[in-house]
Amino acid sequence: MYVISMIVKDEFGVMQRAMGEFTRNKINVETIVVGKCELPGKARIVLSVVGKESAETAMARLERLQDVCEVRLVPEEGQSAYALISTSDGNVGLIGGSAQVEEIIERTKPKRYVKALNAL
Repeated sequence: MYVISMIVKDEFGVMQRAMGEFTRNKINVETIVVGKCELPGKARIVLSVVGKESAETAMARLERLQDVCEVRLVPEEGQSAYALISTSDGNVGLIGGSAQVEEIIERTKPKRYVKALNAL
């Protein structure tokens, strides 16, 4: 899994323009996290894709977009993962390294969950 972190303008339509590059290049986004960041008027988009070639193609295309201020590939040691798991007692949130979260999901085999990768 390759994680791409972008700083973008926090404006209407930016997400659609960024995701359009993935659609045009037939690259599937595995996970995505979006939110305001430490820079005024900016947002951070963190997403993951499978395959180095897909990540490199996406990054090259995203760097050309006017709305994108910064694009970088996040090394594995800079990544974290989180998951929300549905249990009989309610929802449980997990935070940790990608391998740790994946191992807990595999071990508990929840019927419903969502997992995402994140990075700064």
